[in-house]
Amino acid sequence: MIIQRVVLNSRPGKNGNPVVENFRVEEFSLPDALNEGQVQVRTLYLSVDPYMRCKMNEDTGTDYLAPWQLAQVADGGGIGIVEESKHQKLAKGDFVTSFYWPWQTKAILDGNGLEKVDPQLVDGHLSYFLGAIGMPGLTSLIGVQEKGHISAGSNQTMVVSGAAGACGSLAGQIGHLLGCSRVVGICGTQEKCLFLTSELGFDAAVNYKTGNVAEQLREACPGGVDVYFDNVGGDISNTVISQMNENSHIILCGQISQYNKDVPYPPPLPPAVEAIRKERNITRERFTVLNYKDKFEPGILQLSQWFKEGKLKLL
Repeated sequence: MIIQRVVLNSRPGKNGNPVVENFRVEEFSLPDALNEGQVQVRTLYLSVDPYMRCKMNEDTGTDYLAPWQLAQVADGGGIGIVEESKHQKLAKGDFVTSFYWPWQTKAILDGNGLEKVDPQLVDGHLSYFLGAIGMPGLTSLIGVQEKGHISAGSNQTMVVSGAAGACGSLAGQIGHLLGCSRVVGICGTQEKCLFLTSELGFDAAVNYKTGNVAEQLREACPGGVDVYFDNVGGDISNTVISQMNENSHIILCGQISQYNKDVPYPPPLPPAVEAIRKERNITRERFTVLNYKDKFEPGILQLSQWFKEGKLKLL
């Protein structure tokens, strides 16, 4: 069987910006027969995420992400339907997902590496398993639960950078649901700011492309910042950290402003900002959702429940 797939054609370099020419589409021949334990799947949805920029380098800079290999198929979060099965627990017609789904129209995969998904959890919207009811949702929920130290009734203020993105938009809502009294988002357009406040329940939003960010943030967070869900790093994060309270917490979800630069992860803070962090005893620990696989199942059920109850709005 001839299928189409996307392979890594070239690398952008650690300090370069990705371009279309880094990838190519090619035809590929799948074996005609399955081995025991394998399934043939048809791809329905693929997720393209910021962390994949690291996979385009020879060295991803992390121990949990393997780099994509030149002339080999790219992979990531995906969902598909089983078309043929030689696996005891998977049958034709089952919907399945994997964090290592190949970017190809059809594939033969080891059934043990697939998770069966229930369309009823997302009211039939299967793509949600790659978003709010999937890895971005779990990253937001578990990150806030494990690293945010939110205590309902404690009058905590949470700030989210990259607040209109896949994780940020969920993290702010989850912050409210878990007990934050005030949630402020940072994003890059007035339209996004309005969406955060009018649709997603954020109490305020800061447009980092207009005006003085420090002043806008001070106005939005008069009592300082207790929890910071950091998706971007760089200057924005330095500004937020400088306004954080004593014994506050940074949830280090991503550093997207730094992904096209050859810097370690997480990138070190400037000396003056690091001095503030230490003086105020602000925690800033690396967070990897894959280290919390035991929390995935209850997390998916919680996210699904909030979604069905209308408490969690999706992009």
